[in-house]
Amino acid sequence: MSTHDFWQAVLYLHLLAMAFFVGGQLVFGLAVVPVLRGDPDPERTRMRAVARRFGYGSLAALGVLLLTGWAMASHYGLWDSSTLQWKLALVALVIALTLVHLRRPKLHALQAAILLASLVIVWLGLDLASGF
Repeated sequence: MSTHDFWQAVLYLHLLAMAFFVGGQLVFGLAVVPVLRGDPDPERTRMRAVARRFGYGSLAALGVLLLTGWAMASHYGLWDSSTLQWKLALVALVIALTLVHLRRPKLHALQAAILLASLVIVWLGLDLASGF
């Protein structure tokens, strides 16, 4: 495997983890939660289990994002980039909001803030990746 192929694989893993993390937020925020809101159906217990499993998957995806992001920032010498600094600040914000959301899952404004910040992170990541 060439060096170029290796870094393409690292970028691929980063994008795959991002797709899981952000895509899951979109599915839950735009499709699942609005449909189930106010539904007295006992299936909500199962939905909570699905959400919990997604949460664990999101933690794994976040770990992949952090490792691959760190590796790419080091390899491409991006640590001084203001775009990366903004992205990292938003990542810290998403982590903090997610921790609060775990304690207060009914605060839907937190879900919206996490999704919005995640979408901005994706935009900044595209800007960074355009230089690869």
